[in-house]
Amino acid sequence: MSRPLWITGVLKFGFPQTWIIAKMTRWPLVGKLLDNWIFEGTSMIMVPRVIPVNLSVPAPSQTVLPLQVVEHFINQANYHWVMNECLCRAGMKCRDFPIDLGCLFLGEAALQINPKMGRQVKKEDALEYAKRCREAGLVHLIGRAKLDEVWLKVTPGFKLLTICNCCPCCCVYNNLPDMTRDISDRFTKMPGVNVTVNDLCSGCGLCAEDVCWVDAIKMVDGRAVISDMCKGCGRCLAVCKDNAIQLTISSGQFVKNSIDKIAPLVDIR
Repeated sequence: MSRPLWITGVLKFGFPQTWIIAKMTRWPLVGKLLDNWIFEGTSMIMVPRVIPVNLSVPAPSQTVLPLQVVEHFINQANYHWVMNECLCRAGMKCRDFPIDLGCLFLGEAALQINPKMGRQVKKEDALEYAKRCREAGLVHLIGRAKLDEVWLKVTPGFKLLTICNCCPCCCVYNNLPDMTRDISDRFTKMPGVNVTVNDLCSGCGLCAEDVCWVDAIKMVDGRAVISDMCKGCGRCLAVCKDNAIQLTISSGQFVKNSIDKIAPLVDIR
């Protein structure tokens, strides 16, 4: 039996306090219980909106490569489910990004979601929906998320793949810096993607002002420094007026490696 619709109202009401649960993951006993309940088996990859073309990666455009990962799984899936709204943005009353662009779920388990929360769509509609999310400035986070299995009450979990369409201000995973490193490390960059700061940095600080969704950029001695918490979303590139932040890749197989990392986690046929 799927979750009743009223549960979304409860979750939206309590959403601004999710940082408390994040901090509780650091409590030895409580943290272990929370890990087993809502994070066990989770593995998510952040898909940057744009990866600049360089000599090591032949590609017809700047936007094709990273999106191949999302489109691969949409094309492979037999079942596609679009949520009516983003629970995160609805709970935070977001004013900067569309609330009606929620998660996209793939796999047979998605059919167990309460039909009042969303709707099943065709493959072509799912591809168009993902495109709308990107055009709205949202960034894809794709993989298996135990949290979605729990709150949606769907089984088996290995038949549900999440494509979360994240904004920098409201996503529940903004709380990753407050969680244990063991949990936060289950949310990663695409394999081979690197974000660095070069000598052009003027120390303006724009990239450190509510841009990074996991607070991975700090100003140190008048210069931007990116920590290993970076998930490679690429948002900081868009605000840097000095072109001092670079997103590069170290492997021409980064798309294939990303697909290979996600594919064993879920069965979406």
